[in-house]
Amino acid sequence: MKVLLIGSGGREHALAWKIAQSPLLTTLYAAPGNPGVANCAEIAGINVDDHEDVLQFCRKAAIDFVVFGPEAPLVAGLSDKLRANGFLVFGPSAAAAQLEGSKGFTKDLCARYDIPTGAYQRFNNAPKARAYVRQQGAPIVVKADGLAAGKGVTVAMTIDEALAAIDDCFEGAFGTAGAEVVIEAFLDGEEASFFVLSDGRNALALASAQDHKRVGDGDTGPNTGGMGAYSPAPLMTGEMIARTMREIIEPTILGMADMGHPFSGVLFAGLMITAKGPELIEYNVRFGDPECQVLMMRLTSDLLPLLIATARGTLDTEKAEWSDDTALTVVMASNGYPGSYQKGTVIRSLPADRDDCRTFHAGTALSGGQLVATGGRVLNITATGKTVSEAQVKAYEAVAQVEWENGFFRHDIGWRAIEREKSVD
Repeated sequence: MKVLLIGSGGREHALAWKIAQSPLLTTLYAAPGNPGVANCAEIAGINVDDHEDVLQFCRKAAIDFVVFGPEAPLVAGLSDKLRANGFLVFGPSAAAAQLEGSKGFTKDLCARYDIPTGAYQRFNNAPKARAYVRQQGAPIVVKADGLAAGKGVTVAMTIDEALAAIDDCFEGAFGTAGAEVVIEAFLDGEEASFFVLSDGRNALALASAQDHKRVGDGDTGPNTGGMGAYSPAPLMTGEMIARTMREIIEPTILGMADMGHPFSGVLFAGLMITAKGPELIEYNVRFGDPECQVLMMRLTSDLLPLLIATARGTLDTEKAEWSDDTALTVVMASNGYPGSYQKGTVIRSLPADRDDCRTFHAGTALSGGQLVATGGRVLNITATGKTVSEAQVKAYEAVAQVEWENGFFRHDIGWRAIEREKSVD
């Protein structure tokens, strides 16, 4: 089977690494890819923003299956274009991708199908949004409605913070993504990520993870795309997973089908586990980044048949097997991230990959024969262990072997789970 993987980040490196292990695979192509992906796949010189270019490549290379990594091409309708021309695709339609492409759409879905989530209002002008915040008080959450690369959400602990976030959205800090704002109640609890495959009718639960959104140690500083993650998340017990499937995932799949937008792909539910149980913070319509990296390190099943069954509507015949080990990833980012940062800084050395510790490339490129940093989040150092503590030690030992003067990282990835382990001991 010839497969084309769309994307260029750490998530896509992890997917490429896992797909490349499948005996079903004959050739794996990737676009645009990165130097890490290039170790697992042939880089296809196509522009993924040019839908016709992608279509012509798929025809010329006789691609059998297209796998989407990031959300932007899905929201832009590339999956629809390929399906309309007879290609098998893993990833939702543009209509179904609204679950990530519009936070307001998802909140309306929750209201319509009684899916537990925080109370909310949608606004298309700043004065009404500000008045609502003053009426509700803080803490409160302000979200740009559209895609903002993980940076369009402000958990405002004061009214002034919320007002500033509203101004950022309507003054263009997130481009067209901030043309509408969703303001919602602050949910008190602990966050977890939960991943499910859906073929439009059937759902297959995958695994849980916990991300670390804040840029600084101790969960301080601004939100980022994610500074590290581990899997599984201890608070996602069997009972909590069952409730999440019953109260959140299944009504979503049924609701999307009822609305005429059946969802086919991976549903990434961002959850808050509150005193009432699981509540939905948001949906993403792709594997998380960096959550995908820890999931792929734990998945013992062949990934490719799972993705194919999702695309073909035969997911009820599949199951996923997982290692009992914990996987933990530390994100190394460019100094200044999530604000402005220097591009093109040289990464002189990386630790050697081994079965229990791997480096996934995110924002890297080759320049003059040297590996350089091109993005905000640049490397994902990912390790496995019998416990979170063991995986954390291995990951940070590998981080210490990276020679990159312009990089930084959090020192406490996994801290919540490690506190739980200590309390049990």
